[in-house]
Amino acid sequence: MSGVCSALYELGGMTVMHDPSGCNSTYNTHDEIRWYDQDSLIFISGLTEIDAILGNDRKFIDDIEHAARELHPKFIALAGSPIPFMNGTDFPAIARVIEAETGIPAFPVPTNGMHDYVYGAGIALEEIAKRFVEMPDSKKDGSSRSVNLLGVTPLDFGPQENVELLKANLEQYGWKVISTWAMGDELETLQQSAEADVNLVVSAAGLRAAKVLREKFGTPYVIGTPNQWMAEEISNALDKAVVRQPEQPAVYLQNRIQQDADITLIGEPVMMGSLAAGIEKKYGCAVRILCPLKECEALLGEKDKVLLGEEAMEEALKDAKIIVADPLYRPICPKDSNFYELPHVAFSGRIYIR
Repeated sequence: MSGVCSALYELGGMTVMHDPSGCNSTYNTHDEIRWYDQDSLIFISGLTEIDAILGNDRKFIDDIEHAARELHPKFIALAGSPIPFMNGTDFPAIARVIEAETGIPAFPVPTNGMHDYVYGAGIALEEIAKRFVEMPDSKKDGSSRSVNLLGVTPLDFGPQENVELLKANLEQYGWKVISTWAMGDELETLQQSAEADVNLVVSAAGLRAAKVLREKFGTPYVIGTPNQWMAEEISNALDKAVVRQPEQPAVYLQNRIQQDADITLIGEPVMMGSLAAGIEKKYGCAVRILCPLKECEALLGEKDKVLLGEEAMEEALKDAKIIVADPLYRPICPKDSNFYELPHVAFSGRIYIR
């Protein structure tokens, strides 16, 4: 649910979490670094026990419609929590009722509180790609070397200045960034995404949207985070994709060193994979990725692993000598290892944001 709210935060819509109260306080006090500086319409439904038991959806609908008529959001996104999931609440039907009665685009984002942030942010951006991106009025001739960045949220990338660095790394190779999904741009900018020659998936959260945009408009995509060491390789891959190469390459998986790892990185697979590829390129040291997120196996290399749970992670780390991870992983790392802190908002919230 934090992933949904984070992905949609700057787009001018209204995100409603259907929950008694706790999910919004967790999100805004821990996960959302923009909460005190930038307005966004994020609501909690205040689901009561009696309404949950009796299935009183009308109160939920009326509250949303009252707020929407007063605040005029560009869209309404409905995110579920464990209680309405267990009750079988029909979110698609509720969204259709709200859209019909208000005239505001409304859609469900099928969360239930049981997945990680990559899933939530991914399906939220997927819905934006399905509902709002339109075919440009005129088809351009040739390549303008234009690109969209997909999967950009503070949960992975932190403050806006980090996003500007990614854009600058591409711009130095002649690329024009049309839109950034979804930090620093409004919904109207994202709606123009079909004008880009190619999409760049900079984190796992952007992969679903990339597939939708490829199906709708034939836009190819490349997977990789353009850090300073990998920007040139990613630029070359984007050029190849523009001429309609059949594959959708994960640039950071190409030419990785296939020997036992000297360094272990923990975190989101595309960002950490791109950092690993950059380290290997610059220093010649083998690197492995340990990923604590579901549905990410296809984004990892042969020596990388998805590890779900603290015990599995601790076991995998017992022989690690050099570890780069969020500071909250330090207690389960070997005492004799060299630990380098790389704070990650999705894992530790705002604690280390400075």
